[in-house]
Amino acid sequence: MYIEYKGDGLAGPARIGRVTFSQTGATLYYGGKSFQSLKGGYKANYFDVESGERYWISGPRRDGQDALYATHVKPEIDEDVREEYLRDIRGLA
Repeated sequence: MYIEYKGDGLAGPARIGRVTFSQTGATLYYGGKSFQSLKGGYKANYFDVESGERYWISGPRRDGQDALYATHVKPEIDEDVREEYLRDIRGLA
C-alpha cells in the first residue's frame, strides 16, 4: 500500500509497504500503528487511532503516481516489498 502522512499539508513523507487488516477490515496496521477510515475526508482518508494524525492510504499504482496530489517527493519503499512492488506493480524488474 501507499502510505502518506498528511499532517503538514497537501504532500508529506510517504512509503510503499505491506499493511495488514483486522478481521473485520475496519482497521489496518502498518509500522506499529493502527489506522481507521475517516469515511471520506479532504486530503486524507485514514487516521492514526492513537495520535489522530491523518494519512492518505491507497493501493500502489502501476504508473507510480500514488500521491493524492502531484509531488516530486518519491516514496520510500520498504525492503520486504521492494522486489515484489517493482516486479508485480510497476513491471520494472
